[in-house]
Amino acid sequence: MYIKKIKLLNFRNYSKLNFTLTKGINIIYGDNAQGKTNLLESIYVLGVTKSHRNYIDYNLINSFSEYLLIEGNIKIDQFEDKYNIYIDKNKKILKINDNIVKKISDYISNINIIIFYPEDLDIIKGSPQIRRNFINIELSQLHKNYYINLCEYNKILKMRNIYLKKLNKKISSDLNYLDTLTNYLVEKEIQIYKLRKKFINRINEFCGEIYKSITNLDNFHIVYKPNFLIEINNEDIKEEIINEYKSKYDLDIKLCSTTMGPHKDDIEFFLGEKNLKLYGSQGQQRVGVLALKLSEIELFKKYKNTTPILLLDDIFSELDDVKKNNLLRFISKDVQTIITTTDLSNLNERLINNSKLFYIKEGKIEKIKEVKKDE
Repeated sequence: MYIKKIKLLNFRNYSKLNFTLTKGINIIYGDNAQGKTNLLESIYVLGVTKSHRNYIDYNLINSFSEYLLIEGNIKIDQFEDKYNIYIDKNKKILKINDNIVKKISDYISNINIIIFYPEDLDIIKGSPQIRRNFINIELSQLHKNYYINLCEYNKILKMRNIYLKKLNKKISSDLNYLDTLTNYLVEKEIQIYKLRKKFINRINEFCGEIYKSITNLDNFHIVYKPNFLIEINNEDIKEEIINEYKSKYDLDIKLCSTTMGPHKDDIEFFLGEKNLKLYGSQGQQRVGVLALKLSEIELFKKYKNTTPILLLDDIFSELDDVKKNNLLRFISKDVQTIITTTDLSNLNERLINNSKLFYIKEGKIEKIKEVKKDE
């Protein structure tokens, strides 16, 4: 899978851009605040339908405009499809080959994007909500049904919390309806638990070896911390979870909130016995997130039979020379990679020689060097 062309109208600092990439390695360099990160963000939005920087959709629009358009030609094997996203103040329209896609679940798993950017350290250092958001986005790209289950879970969760407020205020006293909502919630919850556990297990197949290859340190791994300690493969799992919910009815009614469930899950990162959030250096944390993202490439290859598009935003400036060189073995022409940097001296000469180079200034992109054996 690779993005062949991208067209932008009124996105961030781009009033208009038509840009053609190679299916191998692309390097975009230039000073800060010229549009490098914005370009990567537009590709991410094209695939995932929203920004990785948690912006409101409307705020992605150029300040002088009323709408934006992102259009990309995505090639998978011998097939090429056109995707486009239109956003204005009131709506967002998704299209594939000029046909409107009404459900995000029919769109989001088609283009697979992995992005690494400086703020990704928050995946380890930040709140559990950041880590849940990460898992939700990645699993939605891997499994269409995950996104559907998650949306349905959140809808039922909202209904349950509204009803808990009614019980709290004595507007209603019907616990049978609470039982019904809880039953539906748990049905969706079990599917979410199972896919999250499988995702972390599969990441752990690769991330330890990748971390060691970059740092020469052993036993990096990730631990899934479900809010409710359950054995996922237990045949009586549904009844067990429902009973746990019922034991918390009084607390939930008092707090007007559902106090357990996958909306309370977390993941933790370890190097041996050391929790990297609590005791890891910033360098160890950075490589931990990088190993996580690079592991996803292997997941897409092995379990979805495709290669994702890899976006690396100024990553090499944060690594020492040894780690840069070790990282290079994971960057190949087999995976379309788009790298941004302010300084080409941060990059390995072999990487530059095998890449298509672009110079960016004030949102204008100029091709500097073609790969010798392109496509």
